[in-house]
Amino acid sequence: MQEERVILVNEKDEPQGLMPKMEAHEKGLLHRAFSVFVMNDKGQTMIQQRAKSKYHSPGLWTNTCCSHQREGESSVNAGKRRLMEEMGFTTDLEEIFSFVYKAPFDNGLTEHEFDHVLIGKYNKEPQPNPDEVVDWKWVYPEEVKKDMEQSPELYTAWFKIIFNKFYDHLMQNAS
Repeated sequence: MQEERVILVNEKDEPQGLMPKMEAHEKGLLHRAFSVFVMNDKGQTMIQQRAKSKYHSPGLWTNTCCSHQREGESSVNAGKRRLMEEMGFTTDLEEIFSFVYKAPFDNGLTEHEFDHVLIGKYNKEPQPNPDEVVDWKWVYPEEVKKDMEQSPELYTAWFKIIFNKFYDHLMQNAS
């Protein structure tokens, strides 16, 4: 099986070519990605604990799912695809904002992503793929924020960056 390729982009999210995912992370090159946040009717966010077998950030808590768009795939369709692959369900998603971030890891890899942040609603239990997810839970955003401040080592590097922007978005749009 061929390694998944990511879409290299510039700071305007304009495609600059394709590259194997690991190579892009080794070189720290800017590429397109997405992050999904699924919420329920109680206002809780579904977070997942990454499988222990993941090549980076194993066992850490993060957003509902995230990954990379494939060539010709919209962010929403990519988000739905990964939700099914990781969490065993799909739901309608909408993009709420995008931004660029860079997060180096101890293993020499670097996430340098033009991240499209998506949100969706769901009220049932997921059926997570054990190769991707070891655990999951519904939590109120305020609880995540507080726990991340007290125990940042339990969360992925990108989630700590993305969640604060997501939380600010929720607070600005609270009615």
